[in-house]
Amino acid sequence: MSSNAEKFSQWAEAELGLCNARIEKKLAGGNSNLTQLVVHDAGQFVIRSAPANTISPKAHLGVQREATFMGALAGHAPVPKVLCWCEDTEILGYPFAAIEFINGVAITDTLPASYDTVEAVNQLGLQLASALGEIACAPWQDIGLAEMGRPENFLRRQIERWLQVRESQPTRDLPEIARLGQWLLDNLPEDGPVGIFHGDYHLDNTLCHPERPELLAVIDWEMGTIGDPLADLGLLLMFWGPRSVTPPGFAHVQAATRKEGVIGRRELVKAWEKTSGITPRHLEFYLCFAFWRLAAIVEGAYGLYLEGKVDTDYARGLEYDVPALLKEAALAAAGEW
Repeated sequence: MSSNAEKFSQWAEAELGLCNARIEKKLAGGNSNLTQLVVHDAGQFVIRSAPANTISPKAHLGVQREATFMGALAGHAPVPKVLCWCEDTEILGYPFAAIEFINGVAITDTLPASYDTVEAVNQLGLQLASALGEIACAPWQDIGLAEMGRPENFLRRQIERWLQVRESQPTRDLPEIARLGQWLLDNLPEDGPVGIFHGDYHLDNTLCHPERPELLAVIDWEMGTIGDPLADLGLLLMFWGPRSVTPPGFAHVQAATRKEGVIGRRELVKAWEKTSGITPRHLEFYLCFAFWRLAAIVEGAYGLYLEGKVDTDYARGLEYDVPALLKEAALAAAGEW
């Protein structure tokens, strides 16, 4: 047994009461942080840590943020149980979170064969919306999240930030970024709710039951903050079901929901409202914001591709994806959603 493996086993027994714990393998899922499966005498859990090739000394803060949000939301929304946060780099060489293992599947473009039907998609959609409603109404100030964000002017700061970034780092002629950004500023809701904002909420960032259409847990919380929870609803809706542009930008995300007969976005809104107790208003704004914000963010990766700094299918695909997202943003602003 290597030194780190022995230290980890001893740590797990001392901190968690679990004997003979060892890291068995890396797991798929999650686009930025590393997930590894741990087995022990009584079962399994996972550890989450910053990517192995990271060079930033602050890279672990995203994992710590994720663990903070999931730990706080236990009992309020479907999230994995956080067993422990370990800051001690003497154990594995990096900080990590020990998280409950959930035997679920991450769904992107296809459903598990055991429930590959439109009815299953509809059930998952309603569960997604309801779970997001539970997150939106969670008492964030009372569960240890009061210091995890700055809700004041949340939307304005997001819009102004990405307008400034795109202006200072031009890549190509995309006048819709500035035009729609100004539309968003001109139409900022004055009465938006305040609550937990996941930041990347869609089916792909959940775990579902492998045998039946059941949402088990919402994962990938590293971008969690306190802001306007309707922005998460806009993100869920933007990727749901048939899209207005063919092919849509980021066609892979929630692709499993683009089936004939799938329930519409407004049905998801009703489920969210029923669970959250919040009356959703200005949804054309929030859908436009979701499409526009994603386009403004990922255009930076396309700029790296143009500069020859990256050359991946993802980066090359942004030549089409970003303008397509902006087209859907414009349609949403016009009330076509």
